[in-house]
Amino acid sequence: MYGKLHSACLYGIDGVVIQVEVDLANGLPQTSIIGLPDSSIRESVERVRASIKNCGFTYPMQRVTVNLAPADLRKEGSSFDLAIALGILTTSEQLILTSADRLLMIGELALDGSLRPVTGVLSMVERAKREGFQGVLLPQENAAEAALIGGMNIYGISHLRELIEVEIAETSNQSAKLKKNDIKPKEVSLSRLLYRPESVKVDIVKEKCDEISHEDYCDVLGQQHVKRALTIAAAGMHNILLIGPPGTGKTMLIKRLPSILPALSEQESLETTKIFSAAGKLKQSESLLRNRPFRSPHHTISAGGLIGGGTIPKPGEVSLAHRGILFLDELPEFSRNVLEVLRQPLEDREVTISRARAVFTFPARFMLACSMNPCPCGYYGSDHPHQRCSCSLQRIAQYRAKISGPLLDRIDLQVDVPRPKEWPGATKPLSSEEMRLKVNEAQSIQIARYRHMSFRWNSELSGSALRRFTKLDAPAADLLHSTLDMLGLSMRAYDRILKLARTIADLEGETAISFDHVAEAIQYRQLDKQTINTDEVMY
Repeated sequence: MYGKLHSACLYGIDGVVIQVEVDLANGLPQTSIIGLPDSSIRESVERVRASIKNCGFTYPMQRVTVNLAPADLRKEGSSFDLAIALGILTTSEQLILTSADRLLMIGELALDGSLRPVTGVLSMVERAKREGFQGVLLPQENAAEAALIGGMNIYGISHLRELIEVEIAETSNQSAKLKKNDIKPKEVSLSRLLYRPESVKVDIVKEKCDEISHEDYCDVLGQQHVKRALTIAAAGMHNILLIGPPGTGKTMLIKRLPSILPALSEQESLETTKIFSAAGKLKQSESLLRNRPFRSPHHTISAGGLIGGGTIPKPGEVSLAHRGILFLDELPEFSRNVLEVLRQPLEDREVTISRARAVFTFPARFMLACSMNPCPCGYYGSDHPHQRCSCSLQRIAQYRAKISGPLLDRIDLQVDVPRPKEWPGATKPLSSEEMRLKVNEAQSIQIARYRHMSFRWNSELSGSALRRFTKLDAPAADLLHSTLDMLGLSMRAYDRILKLARTIADLEGETAISFDHVAEAIQYRQLDKQTINTDEVMY
């Protein structure tokens, strides 16, 4: 006897529909799973066997062969348990499942027949919809996530026994079985299992309101020039580096960046939510992500943890920060090989990981925000009244050498953060709301300008589009060319100054880029202008 159902698994962050074929043949009782399964899928044999028996059904005393097609695609995870169990039950004629050819089945089984949630449901359901499936049968805890994809019938169950309308009496050991003469095909009615998302909308809204950050830039005293730089970075999604002695508020300033960023668009929200779903970081009752992600990994992170990895690669921190912010606090404390892997995603805005059987590509359109001290002790060039730098020139050079020139070239704003000189009540501090209004105005200008393009931020300009939208008048061009020669800047730094000047002009509501806009963009290249003064260094 032969039967075929459909399930799905993750391949990178994308869902892949898998055919689950079941064949029952005469022979010694044994179960084989073929089709390049990993160990978690091979172990599903025992989970499925126990759950079928504990739900009152009969496991076939025949040779059971389960094939996961396509056979040349390596598969992992526990999402096939439900499809394998139902494939065995329908093929052995214990259940009748109507419209099974247009139904996707996802879920991990416990030994008692209850269903446990799996990761990556959003990507799987989206792929199933694109391939013409009409419904998804999955664990109740994944139903809210699956319902985010409209136009699909979502059937949520918490136990395998819910598929049949006949109630099975519970015994003291929770393993009641049907009587032998009662074992006959039971037709599964899916209509009564249809998920109603309206029942959880109130809880979702409440939970989202509780998670809104209350951090505001009005808590930061002074540092008006740094707030200006952060406003520019947020308006164009430019990479930014804050440099200053300890305790000047570098971390505090960057952690408030999400409070001035615009909300995610519908398409951006779906992209970001898919990544979090694939990584297993999406809460069961959460709706589509609306706030831009903010990721702040520890400096001990590995290269694989930062960009993704594994036998079947999973998204790393740069992909989890997609459409949001990746914050690297104390940048020189990260190992150099970890920082160097950032060069490709910063340039290409995606991560490509090659394996023997396939090449995986993860999106990585993020703003890189970093902070660092000017030297190991933190006080080089500082105006602190009691602290002077005690680092040798060699130590300072070694400290800064951890950040390569090509990586610094990819950071648009390099801003000094001195000790604040304002005290509470001196002046009214700039708030997040005021900064956010400016950012939103600049973003609306960019959306209108790039409405026919595949991007929407000034930082994404390149090639002919960069030359088209960043034309300079003669004084501005002369200033930029002379600065390029004086500081020995690379052509990449030249392009990034142009993008930054375009964003500054948008913040001012100007159509053309003027001399003042280019001058302000150039002055944010602090590390390109700094030299180590030996007279200021104590030995």
